[in-house]
Amino acid sequence: MPAFTTRHLCSVAAALVLTVTVPATAASAATAAPGAAALREVMFVGNNWDGTADVIKSSGDFAKIGRINVVPDKDQRMAEINADPIRWIAFMTIRNSVGEGHDQFVDDMYSTPDGSSVVVSRPSFADVVSIDLSTGAINWRFPVSGFRSDHMAVSPDGTRVAVSASTSNTVHVLDINTGKQLGSYSTGDKPHENIFTKDGKYIYTMSIGEVNTALDAPWLDWTKGDRRVTVVDATTFQQVKVIDMRQRLDAIGLSDYSDAVRPAVLSPDESKLYFQVSFFNGFFEYDIATDKITRTKTLPKNPATSDDRTTFVNDSRHHGLSMSPDGSKLCVAGTMDDYATVVNRATLQEGPLVTASKPYWATVSGDGKSCVVSESGTDQVTAIDFATGRKVVSVPVGDHPQRVRLGHVAADWTSPGD
Repeated sequence: MPAFTTRHLCSVAAALVLTVTVPATAASAATAAPGAAALREVMFVGNNWDGTADVIKSSGDFAKIGRINVVPDKDQRMAEINADPIRWIAFMTIRNSVGEGHDQFVDDMYSTPDGSSVVVSRPSFADVVSIDLSTGAINWRFPVSGFRSDHMAVSPDGTRVAVSASTSNTVHVLDINTGKQLGSYSTGDKPHENIFTKDGKYIYTMSIGEVNTALDAPWLDWTKGDRRVTVVDATTFQQVKVIDMRQRLDAIGLSDYSDAVRPAVLSPDESKLYFQVSFFNGFFEYDIATDKITRTKTLPKNPATSDDRTTFVNDSRHHGLSMSPDGSKLCVAGTMDDYATVVNRATLQEGPLVTASKPYWATVSGDGKSCVVSESGTDQVTAIDFATGRKVVSVPVGDHPQRVRLGHVAADWTSPGD
C-alpha cells in the first residue's frame, strides 16, 4: 500500500484539489480511444451566476470558441423547487448565503473522454447533469443527496466523476457517460474539493465546514464544524485515512489559523501537498511521508483589503492554487487581495503581484506555460506566464467565472444553435 496510507494528506479541492488540481490537472478528462473522432483541447469556464460555460482555447491567445447553456431545463427545475417548500427554502438559502444574492448554476465541469458531452455540477439545483455538446440537450441528470452540489474531480482515465453533496456530508462517484452512481462515501462537514491520485486508486475529499456564518474570530473556530481530509479507496469507497490539519497546525504553533483546507495541489511525485486555508493570505507545504507541515508562506496583503474576517467571501482570503507541470512554480489566486502571483517552489519567493479582481480559481494552460485565473470581479480569465510571472492576456467571459477546467470538444465543434 502507498506511503500515504500510513501517513498522509490534508483537508481542503480541489480541491482540496485537496481544491486541488493535480499538476497540469487531472488530465483534460483523458484522451480519446484510437479511431475516435478528432478532438480539440479547450478550457471550460463556469460562469456561476450566468448558468453558462464559456469554451476558450487552452493556450495561446485563449480566445473564446463558444458558449454552453448549462441550465436548459431551468423552467422545469424551478417549477419543482417552487412546488416544494423545503427545496424552496434551501434554494433561497443558497442564493442569499454562498451565492451572495445570486443563484449558483454552475460550480464544476468536465468533458467526457470522447469530447461529446460536458458534465456539470449545479449547486442551486442540487444535481449533476451531462449536456450534449452538439445539441445542448441533457443526456442524464443525477440529483445529489441533500440540497447542494459542489466541487467535482475526474478520474485520470476520464471515466468517473466524484461530486461533493455539501449539505449531506457525502461524495457521490458517478460513471461520466451514464450518470450511474458507482458508489458513495461519508465525509466531514461540508465536503468541498475532491482529487483523484494520478494512478486513480484513491480519492481525497476536503471538508471545509461552515463558511457562511459571521462567527469568524479565531476563538470561535470550533463552531465551524468537523473539517478533515478523508482519503478513500476509489474502487471500494472504503476509508483509508483521515487527516486533521488542526493537529498539524497546532504542532507548529498556529492554533489561531483555520484548518479548513481550500484549494490545494500535489507535487508531481505526490510527496508534498501545498494548500490554502480559510482567512489566510498564503499557503502551507505539507510533507506526506512525515505527516507534518514543513513550510509556511505568507503572501502580501493588499492595503485596500479589510482585515475584518466577516468581509471575506465564504471565509476565503486566498482561493486558487495550481502548479506548473515541472513542479517548479506555484500560482496563487489572492482572492480578497485582488491579485495573482507566481511563487518559486524551491525558495517560496513570490513574483510580481498581477492585479486581478477577486480571482477565484487557478489552473494550468494546455501547453503548461501559463497559469489561468478566473477573475470573478470583472468577468474575465487572465493568463499569467509561469516563467516570468507576468500577465499574458485577459479574455472576457460570463457572469462570475469560478472553476476553469481543461477538457475536449470535437475538432469542428461550434456552440449548439450556431
